[in-house]
Amino acid sequence: MIALVDCNNFYVSCERLFQPHLRGRPVVVLSNNDGCVISRSEEAKALGIEMGAPAFLMEDFLTVHNVAVYSSNYTLYGSLSDRVMSVLQEYCGTVEIYSIDEAFLYLGDMPDLNLERYAADLRQAVAAVGIQVSVGIAPTKTLAKMANRFAKKTKKDTGLHVLDTPEKIHEVLEYTQVADIWGVGPQYASLLQRHGFTTAAALAGVSAEWVRKNMTTVGLRLWNELHGMQCIEMETGVPDKKNICVARSFGQLLSRREDVKEALANYTAIAGRKLRKQGSCCRRIQVFIQTAIYRLQDRQLRHATTMELPVATASTAELLHFAEEALSRIWRDGYKFKKVGILLLDLIPAGQVQFGLFDQVNRSRDEKLMKAMDCINQAFGRQDLVKFAAQGYGRKWKLRQERLSPCYTTRLSDILTIKI
Repeated sequence: MIALVDCNNFYVSCERLFQPHLRGRPVVVLSNNDGCVISRSEEAKALGIEMGAPAFLMEDFLTVHNVAVYSSNYTLYGSLSDRVMSVLQEYCGTVEIYSIDEAFLYLGDMPDLNLERYAADLRQAVAAVGIQVSVGIAPTKTLAKMANRFAKKTKKDTGLHVLDTPEKIHEVLEYTQVADIWGVGPQYASLLQRHGFTTAAALAGVSAEWVRKNMTTVGLRLWNELHGMQCIEMETGVPDKKNICVARSFGQLLSRREDVKEALANYTAIAGRKLRKQGSCCRRIQVFIQTAIYRLQDRQLRHATTMELPVATASTAELLHFAEEALSRIWRDGYKFKKVGILLLDLIPAGQVQFGLFDQVNRSRDEKLMKAMDCINQAFGRQDLVKFAAQGYGRKWKLRQERLSPCYTTRLSDILTIKI
């Protein structure tokens, strides 16, 4: 059996944990640059606030209904996610962290285990962290996702559901619409609906041959999962990324090359840290810039260039050099840019780098420098305590976070003080 543990309204729950006065009040959390709604409390959902709704179009509505609005505080959310996952790992030896607020637990074949009691104890243990979770248990990952969703929608009192009988499995299959099946995207959902399939039960009722013909082997794997056959393996380790991309919108429009260059340098440093963390080097980079496509009154431009590196590297110093050169190739004056990004391509293990005969870079020195910088920054809990001059100290490109809550668990100055 496999359990899926999912934190309820996770970002909102994190905000409420340190601000009890928000309980019972509608709360929403916004995306980068305070753009769209990405997390809602149950009270906010009851008001009809949709996921992805643009915040600037709802300002009057949010004020009238006394909705608490917060910017995304990923530092806080990541810290609390680590605590939740640590509790889950204490309860199960095989845990796959699927996202910041979800994890699969492989329970194996344990006929003597009381699954209802196990799920209830698990919820209680995580609640000690301050976060409420829903638990769905089923023979496969896909069914576990459905069981979890069923628990959220219909069993809010217990927050758990176990599919341990054919009757329970059929009930959830009938309840789940095809568009809500894990792994079914808009195209597959449209295909199934055109053929008259509206529920997961209808999809499970067709022949394997039809699924293979119309949905290929991916659909057949899904079909098998709906029939209780495990086809999606547990991934307990974090797989290495094949590409690494760091791209963010600016807090304001930028027209000066120096400001965009500074932003790109900071994004390149982040990409370099991720590259070294997984022990890889990149052989190509791509840099792109773009204007705000929704500002029809402005001139529009989206431009990108890809560069082959002489030798695969994970050195931020080298990446900064080539990123700046790439930006100079695509830069155009007279535009108001909204976003810049860097993509690291053709990643290979650091131990498989092919050096050049005429390579003049002191790679041993660079490797020691990067290791020292990473260790210092990690020790002090700041990614940019020690940084390159190219990263600068400007603020124009920073994300707009006008409603950011304190980092209660990771910053000494933000720790709550209780007066007795």
